[in-house]
Amino acid sequence: MSNIFKGILQFKICKAELNYKKLNPRNWKRPSFKKIIKSLAFFIIFLGALIIVRDEYDYQFGGYYYGDDYDYSEEEYADCNVLGIELRGDLVTYIIPENRDGNGNSLSDETASEYIVSALMEAEANDDIKAIILEIDSYGGLPVASYEINQALHQEISKPVVAMVRNAATSGAYLVAVAADTIFASPYSDIGGIGITMSYLDYAKQNNQDGLTYNSLSAGKYKDYGDPNKPLTDEEKTLIMRDLNIIHEDIIRVIATDRNLDINKVRALADGSSMPGQMAKDNGLIDEIGGITEVESYLKDKIGEEVVTCW
Repeated sequence: MSNIFKGILQFKICKAELNYKKLNPRNWKRPSFKKIIKSLAFFIIFLGALIIVRDEYDYQFGGYYYGDDYDYSEEEYADCNVLGIELRGDLVTYIIPENRDGNGNSLSDETASEYIVSALMEAEANDDIKAIILEIDSYGGLPVASYEINQALHQEISKPVVAMVRNAATSGAYLVAVAADTIFASPYSDIGGIGITMSYLDYAKQNNQDGLTYNSLSAGKYKDYGDPNKPLTDEEKTLIMRDLNIIHEDIIRVIATDRNLDINKVRALADGSSMPGQMAKDNGLIDEIGGITEVESYLKDKIGEEVVTCW
């Protein structure tokens, strides 16, 4: 311990002693230096525990959690009038802790819908932001994650939103794109892929060859259906296909409504295949061919001022 620190500590101790002496002249007894150090240590530990509890409460109950990549403060983006939000990789509802760094940013090639929704809400609440660019480079992911963003764009966002597709916007990522006011894409972008899949590998035969036996211990006839360690029965396959067809038909309806297309035309295109950007434009799946230059030029006319985009 340095002499300076000792001096400061002794000064604080003396000051506390004098105050206590004035209030308790008869009962006053100078505490030992060791006791003071123990008291200070206890206080520091207690304070640290309070901070940990507060952070955990904010994480669990403070709404959508997002890392530095999505912390759009008004001061930091005061010079911007357009906010760019990136949707890249697999689309999921949340990113598991093992796939996040210390700041909450994803360490894997995936984007969480809760991150996107939070970023959209930040942009909507910031008066300096006049429009939003949603950059998409994704082959899709979970239907629920896609639908959450689609609904947030419809229900919560009043500012102009442009979906700018780079390499791909297929499956769930395309379901997000259709909720934007306008979709731009490269002539070589992969667009569409309207379909649902739950395909998986069945290990039952390999398990038999390895001498492994699957023991079904489930309450409920279909509780373990889809387990890759057992064969899929015809009844189970029918059950899975029922759900896939329900979701597929609902996605067709949403896309037809958002793109103002005849539902039968969308149904005909919804075979799970994708198409390049120009073909997608010809079929009404996107609006314009172009990248960031064309998008910012479009937004300049839309908001009536030069575009300054922050990412």
